[in-house]
Amino acid sequence: MSNYQEVLLQAQSLTPEEQIRLIEHLSSLIRQQVTMTPKPKHSILELRGLGKEIWNGVDVQEYVNQERDSWNG
Repeated sequence: MSNYQEVLLQAQSLTPEEQIRLIEHLSSLIRQQVTMTPKPKHSILELRGLGKEIWNGVDVQEYVNQERDSWNG
């Protein structure tokens, strides 16, 4: 029998109140592990140049003027 199955059987023999306490304690342990795991940090600068090929051959000022004209209907 695996450890998980043994623990599950033991948990089933607890009273409902004890089961709730066990769940709360396990939840707390898991939350601590999740918050202690460092998340990878990224910089906004990693996005620099992303999608620049879309703008090749586009006159930026002309594009801005067209956008502004579209706002006026």
